[in-house]
Formats: sequence, structure tokens, C-alpha cells
Amino acid sequence: MTIGVLYLDLALPESRSLKDRRRAVKSLKERIQNRFNASVVELGDPDLWQSAMLAVCIIGNDVRHVNSQLSSVAAFAGQDHRAVLTDYRIEML
Repeated sequence: MTIGVLYLDLALPESRSLKDRRRAVKSLKERIQNRFNASVVELGDPDLWQSAMLAVCIIGNDVRHVNSQLSSVAAFAGQDHRAVLTDYRIEML
């Protein structure tokens, strides 16, 4: 069994308040969960208006498949119009 974790560092340049930030992060989390059947949690300081960090976890039997799925999640997050993907990293456990 392989556990893969993807850490996404996001900039939210259009957020003008914590409400805008929560809306953008919640939307991205839900779309990742629905599309990739992955667990998503927000990390970091929730009081920063224009940045966020998400962790995405996928579990599977094949390392290549898990890595491919996490790479697809990173590409998907990079296409979001409200969030700019500034950095990401993948860890396999």
C-alpha cells in the first residue's frame, strides 16, 4: 500500500477579505475531492488573506498510479482562476 501526499502552496491575489479566501479555498477543496476522490485538508495560517496551503492525500496499491494522480491534482489546481499555484511537492509514504 502506498500513501501519497501532495502539498500545494497557493496565492490568492483576488482575495480582499477572509470571506473571499474561504470561498476560494473551499471551492478548490471540494472540486479536488469530487474529481479525484482524495482527502484534502487546509494547512498553515487561516488568517492570511492572500495565501493558503493544502495537503491532498491519495492511497493506492501502485506507486506510479498514486504519483500520477497527485501530479494530475497539482495540474488541476494550477488551472484554477482564483488561486495561483506557487509551489508544490509530493511525498510518498
